Amino acid sequence: MEPVGQEGEVLLAARRVSRRFGSELALAPTDLEVRAGDVLALVGPNGAGKSTMLALLAGALEPTGGTVERRDGVRVGWAPQRPGHYARLSALENLRLFAQLAEEADPEAAAERLVKRYDLPDSNRLSGDLSVGMRQRLNLAIAHLGSPQVLLLDEPTASLDQEQRRRLWETIAAQTGAGGSVVFATQNVEEVERATRVARLRDGELVA
Repeated sequence: MEPVGQEGEVLLAARRVSRRFGSELALAPTDLEVRAGDVLALVGPNGAGKSTMLALLAGALEPTGGTVERRDGVRVGWAPQRPGHYARLSALENLRLFAQLAEEADPEAAAERLVKRYDLPDSNRLSGDLSVGMRQRLNLAIAHLGSPQVLLLDEPTASLDQEQRRRLWETIAAQTGAGGSVVFATQNVEEVERATRVARLRDGELVA
């Protein structure tokens, strides 16, 4: 990952961002800044708006109101809770495809590097046939394509074993050490303690 700025500089921001699904308010108008060096934890009960906020920051959802601002040149990687890959492709085929979409200089090399990094099968086994933990590891691998400066991770360790969790936190430390940032949703108290900042959501509103 290329360094992007001085610690504390704003890389990504929600400005009075809100989201409705029909008549349901999923996220009330909210301000949130993601700064260089941040390990920002989004916490709150199920349905609080954490996943909605991450999807809005990632650009996967259009806000009903407000705007999401991204500093020029900043790339964002997103690992949603649900699999973001193609079930009828192997892990390696998925990574090759997404590496091309991420405009990796060498998609084949990038795919093979991430297969090794996340201990993914390099066979023709379809992604849809992988275990829940393996599918989550593939999600995380895809999020790292394109050398993103901001990683948005939705419950990233929920299906990972202890060794994979350790590796993920090492990756997060490297990310922030290079001037990038990580925003992750969690309900794990131990993981919240690893964060440099915490944003609490309740019923679609930022409460702290």
